[in-house]
Amino acid sequence: MAMQGVHSRLRELLRSLGTDAGVVRSRGLILYEDASGLVVAEVAPSGRQHMLIPAAADAWRDMKQAAAADGVELYIVSAFRSFERQAELIAAKLERGQRIDEVLSVVAPPGCSEHHSGRAVDVGTGESIPLEESFEATPAFAWLAANAHRFGFTMSYGRSNPYGFIYEPWHWCYGG
Repeated sequence: MAMQGVHSRLRELLRSLGTDAGVVRSRGLILYEDASGLVVAEVAPSGRQHMLIPAAADAWRDMKQAAAADGVELYIVSAFRSFERQAELIAAKLERGQRIDEVLSVVAPPGCSEHHSGRAVDVGTGESIPLEESFEATPAFAWLAANAHRFGFTMSYGRSNPYGFIYEPWHWCYGG
């Protein structure tokens, strides 16, 4: 899809969530197209397939295997998400009574999530609750901080990141 189509789709989804593209501009958020050519990077015990672009999937599997060889458990909590799925996540939080500004500090607006690119993973380990800052205190995080760069992954949203998102020690993106 051309970026013009991304912009149109983004405006429509933001309006449906009660906000507008001003939130994207004011925070300097990056726009991503929904990835294509996705492959299964990992299958969760529930049967859920976590999809990534082929290069990111290969790098994830190599990284997971290297971590396991060092006695560290890594698994994917979340990988590719479409614009529509991103909007559904936000809508669910709004339905629970959260304000849009609160929600958008935790979940990127549709069109602005690295998950759309098919390169991002939210990483879990058996030693912490998924998607919680406590992930930072695990051997898995320490291993990622020391080794993820060897596989092309970097942590996207550190403390005081320029995009206004909360600190996400579990969110890593493949840069190739």
